[in-house]
Amino acid sequence: MIPDLGKYAGAVLSSYAISLGLLILLVAFSVWRAARVRRQLEEVEARRKSDV
Repeated sequence: MIPDLGKYAGAVLSSYAISLGLLILLVAFSVWRAARVRRQLEEVEARRKSDV
């Protein structure tokens, strides 16, 4: 059930929407950065193996 928020409904719902959007951006950025770091690590390991 949705509680009756009265005159604050717009502020509360927009705050929820903004918070959800920021969480999604944070997760997306974290996944992107993890993939980038993983690629860099693989490149370093490949160079190290070829040097040995």
